[in-house]
Amino acid sequence: MMTSIQGVFREGKIELAERPANVSDGTPVIVTFLSNGATDLAAHGISPAQAAELRARLASFAEDWESPEMSAYDNYHAAKSNS
Repeated sequence: MMTSIQGVFREGKIELAERPANVSDGTPVIVTFLSNGATDLAAHGISPAQAAELRARLASFAEDWESPEMSAYDNYHAAKSNS
């Protein structure tokens, strides 16, 4: 089983955003440090103008994507494999 939980690194410790369900103390983990969330558009071959155009074209979907009902799809593959 693999479980992902968001967290932050502070003073040499990882603080989890939530306590994972069905994970006992002493369970081995792998920690991957992420960047600050900014995406290097140039590294992906996207100019700021192209990114703005893409964001504008996808804006009509944002309300649906961010609705609470869509959270059912956040872990779709894990849920499907457990059924």
